[in-house]
Amino acid sequence: MRALILQHEEPTPPGYLAEWLDGQKAEVDVFRIDLDGKVPEARDYDMIASLGSEFAAFDDSKPFIPREATLLRDAVAADVPVLGLCFGGQLLARVLGGKSFRSEHSEIGWLPVRTEDPDLVSEGPWFNWHFDSFTLPPGAKLIAKTDVAPQAYVIGRSLGLQFHPEVTPEIMESWVNAYRHELDGDGVDPDALLEETHRLAPEVRRRSDRLFNRFLSSVARLSPEGARGR
Repeated sequence: MRALILQHEEPTPPGYLAEWLDGQKAEVDVFRIDLDGKVPEARDYDMIASLGSEFAAFDDSKPFIPREATLLRDAVAADVPVLGLCFGGQLLARVLGGKSFRSEHSEIGWLPVRTEDPDLVSEGPWFNWHFDSFTLPPGAKLIAKTDVAPQAYVIGRSLGLQFHPEVTPEIMESWVNAYRHELDGDGVDPDALLEETHRLAPEVRRRSDRLFNRFLSSVARLSPEGARGR
């Protein structure tokens, strides 16, 4: 299986997603689309994952966002499954006909979700850190939500998430260092957030692996052995 991971800043690596793909013996390309203007061909991959970003999925003044929007649109047109995480889930919704916008309420922390499909997306808690939200694109099925925002949806062979199943304690430490001003502005205690992240880490790792496995088998309908060769 060949996978493309779209990364947008240094502090937002693929974390548990990369570890899970390694366990699938996948060939993985991690592409810094914010730095490289030469966009890969969607058809060259069996799946594409788009990670989080400090930027808004509706902000086309950032040159990488229109580039990535075109890549995700091409992926769906070529029947290549997409896994969107936070920013990635918002941008996927936008390119398929939904809207991305600044939310009236932010969500930062380990939060439970209300799920319609616990076999795919469990109740969590899952980690949220977002100030924007989105509407579902036409034809999408809502899988999970909170009072503030949609949290998961399926459209075709793709899965969009608002939360971060990839986040590890190391990623959280880098986010706290890089974006502490956002925590301060939202009244979030960074020390308490880090403590909770470390405490939940073993459970989160198992939960995230289960979500990724179900995405692969039930949504993308791929297996590492049966992935299409390109």
